Amino acid sequence: MTTSLRTILIDDEPRGLNSMQKLLQMNCPEVEIIATSTNVDDAIEKIRTLKPVLVFLDIAMPVKNGFDLLKQLDEIFFEVIFVTAHNNFMVEAFHFSAIDYLLKPIDDELLADAVKRAKRRIDEKTGGKNIETFLYNVQQKKTPQNMKLCIPSLKGFQVVELTEILFAESSGNYTNFHFINKQVLCSSKPMHEYEELLSDAGFIRIHKSHLVNLLHVKEYIRGEGGSILLSNGKELEVSRRRKEFFLGKMKEYYKF
Repeated sequence: MTTSLRTILIDDEPRGLNSMQKLLQMNCPEVEIIATSTNVDDAIEKIRTLKPVLVFLDIAMPVKNGFDLLKQLDEIFFEVIFVTAHNNFMVEAFHFSAIDYLLKPIDDELLADAVKRAKRRIDEKTGGKNIETFLYNVQQKKTPQNMKLCIPSLKGFQVVELTEILFAESSGNYTNFHFINKQVLCSSKPMHEYEELLSDAGFIRIHKSHLVNLLHVKEYIRGEGGSILLSNGKELEVSRRRKEFFLGKMKEYYKF
């Protein structure tokens, strides 16, 4: 028998709560709704008393919003699925932090997928590190290169500073991250996902196998495609077809 996910729904609009309850009943039988709330103070009381493992949280609420709720808690011991209106920056912060979000009106399949991912994180007992990372990233909205990244692994996930990543290397359906402290971390996600996610944070794919942090590119060596020298002395090849794109991004990044 599947263990139920003790869940609290938080939305300032009663209609939104009713809609979410119905969608969960139809699509996510593993979710057990133990309480609902329409304001932050009441929600905090219910979270502290009832100890949910999952919270659906509307970000935009009057007086106090979803961020205020999370900041007021001494400990975040549950997973969060945010319910929000579309916002490009917020989407980036969600993805960097391994956080799920749903856009209103909520799609049935996306809801079911978000619950499955949340359950996996609950089973892995990752705690509230991804929420803490998200709150940190929200404050970095003008400088995405200063954000932190949650890298999922077979054991859960690890929170890293983007500035500490030298480059990422493709390994089939996995990605190996190489750091300035010589650590190598294997992510359970493929390279193309990171290429898209980190493109606005100063990372660029120079070869089918390598995604580099432009912050650590110290020299470009001419050639058919050429190669780059990183801050740790490692040399990586630039593919011929990516050469012009890479040089254009370097000029854009370093303003020369």
